[in-house]
Amino acid sequence: MTTKTATLNDRHAELLRSDNIAVVTTIGADGVPQQTPTWVDFDGDHVLINTAEGRVKPRNIRRNATVSVCVVDCEDPYNWVSVAGTAELVHEGAVKHIHKLSRKYTGDDYPLQSGEERVIVRITPERVYPRS
Repeated sequence: MTTKTATLNDRHAELLRSDNIAVVTTIGADGVPQQTPTWVDFDGDHVLINTAEGRVKPRNIRRNATVSVCVVDCEDPYNWVSVAGTAELVHEGAVKHIHKLSRKYTGDDYPLQSGEERVIVRITPERVYPRS
């Protein structure tokens, strides 16, 4: 089965690239959605978030790679986009990426914990639900 990739327009991309907080939804082992507010990024093709091994999101994604991300404009709550798609976990470049996100949201590098293994959640958009 081939998955159709959805395209985000410039307005949607800007919501993801700016310093708005996203709510990421994964599916738990019991089938219940698990939501987490998080930092978000967009590389032109994929929605990107960053987490650490041992947390709920990576465990859920390994079981069920279907996720959704909703981003609301912090200055205009009626300007938002929700993206549903398939996620993959990528370790390469994850530390560099969490520092990039931290600088975007806080102005400083991310305070890594000893032994922390970062992972990028790379989401391929399959459906885009914008505010009409």
